[in-house]
Amino acid sequence: MSDSVEHLDVLIIGAGLSGIDAAYHIGKAFPARSYAILEMRDALGGTWDLFRYPGIRSDSDMYTLGFGWKPWKGKKAIADGADIRAYLQEAARENGIDQHIRYHHKLVHAEFSTDDARWTVTVEHTDTGETKQITAGFLWSTSGYYRYDEGFTPDFEGIGDFQGQVIHPQHWPEDLDYQGKKVVVIGSGATAVTLIPSLADSGAGHVTMLQRTPTFIVSQPLTDPISYRLLQTLPDKVAGKLVRGRYLAMTIGFYEFCRARPREARALIRRMSERQLPKDVSYDEHFTPPYAPWDQRLCVVPRGDLFKALRRHTVDMVTDRIARFTDKGILLESGQELEADIIVTATGLNLQVFGGATLAVDGAEVKLPDTMAFKGMMLSDIPNFAFIVGYTNASWTLKADLVCQYVVRVLQHLDKTGTRVVVPRRDPAVAEEPFLDFEAGYVMRSIEQFPKQGSVEPWRLKMNYFKDLLVFRKPVENEPLEFTA
Repeated sequence: MSDSVEHLDVLIIGAGLSGIDAAYHIGKAFPARSYAILEMRDALGGTWDLFRYPGIRSDSDMYTLGFGWKPWKGKKAIADGADIRAYLQEAARENGIDQHIRYHHKLVHAEFSTDDARWTVTVEHTDTGETKQITAGFLWSTSGYYRYDEGFTPDFEGIGDFQGQVIHPQHWPEDLDYQGKKVVVIGSGATAVTLIPSLADSGAGHVTMLQRTPTFIVSQPLTDPISYRLLQTLPDKVAGKLVRGRYLAMTIGFYEFCRARPREARALIRRMSERQLPKDVSYDEHFTPPYAPWDQRLCVVPRGDLFKALRRHTVDMVTDRIARFTDKGILLESGQELEADIIVTATGLNLQVFGGATLAVDGAEVKLPDTMAFKGMMLSDIPNFAFIVGYTNASWTLKADLVCQYVVRVLQHLDKTGTRVVVPRRDPAVAEEPFLDFEAGYVMRSIEQFPKQGSVEPWRLKMNYFKDLLVFRKPVENEPLEFTA
């Protein structure tokens, strides 16, 4: 290896929420260690910098989406994208993390050498196309699991015949003029239910929500005066733990209730929704999914904004299937035609593992579907490597915090034992299961590209933060981790 190749102790991939969290924990636990964050775009924030469509906001409360080490003190429990972006920028700036971010740096390939106990990473400069190499003792992917350069749009027949504009929310034009225009939004997930009320309230002539399959939609208060007052009056650590614990109990408690008693949960959600719907909008037609609550993620609408728009009749809901696009809009299988000036395809994400980078170990290419995830954060037979994938039923950050704390303990154990390499070793008796036990369309389309999870701990992913606490607190030396010199 040439002396000109830079070496870092830890290399973090992605400057979004997970990357900032990882950098904070590395910086605090190992102040003498060198680290950098590679970010392929020109700004930090990940999802919260990429998505700029009207109304963009969290669908998790900020008291658990915010970092455990930096309590959220904003008035809104459900925050908009600009506030979240500002919060992340402040967190990075306050802790010197922003000084470690290298923008326009995209991980292309990484190969681990067991003899050298290090990764050799090939990086592309996305602004110039040039490539270079960096070496690192530990590689940590915090790039999420979807593609940033393209969203998912089905192959709609006749889409080229439409005379208006077709927009995907992932690539929202800054200068899009929808004032007074007829807008059809295709989709029923978190993006659609966020975007639709915002368009209706900010000047669109009329908005139609076109869905193939209904989604469970639940109202949640936009603000929480009790939590806000606690955070303003008590010390940060005390208030943060109290408020975070309160929201954890509510969120996870409701999830467990839904999974244990799906019939009662369905009835409860129905009662809450029907109270907010106008009489001319059918709950059975538009709000009754064919699956149980939390088979897919519930959609949260702050202050019932979607229901309010339906009551004002600035928004219509249509549940049907698309036959084809026409020059004027969309022809449905029922024969109805929806006229539109703008069609928004809020039809989901394209998943991508580790930002599309390829991995190899000692010259052998890593085939991710052949690996098994240890605690949902490391991969079998892949040394000195970790990743972060958050919860699908709660705030992403909750899982990120657990992973960060565990990685710190693993690195501390390497120091304590004088070893340089750590690798999870898979038990052949553990049966394979899909990585994400989640029925969302964007997951089902791409699940075969992902590693597997196992049928038992610690190879099986959890979707309960309190249960995961127990799993992640186990001593690293008692885990199926192999530490070698």
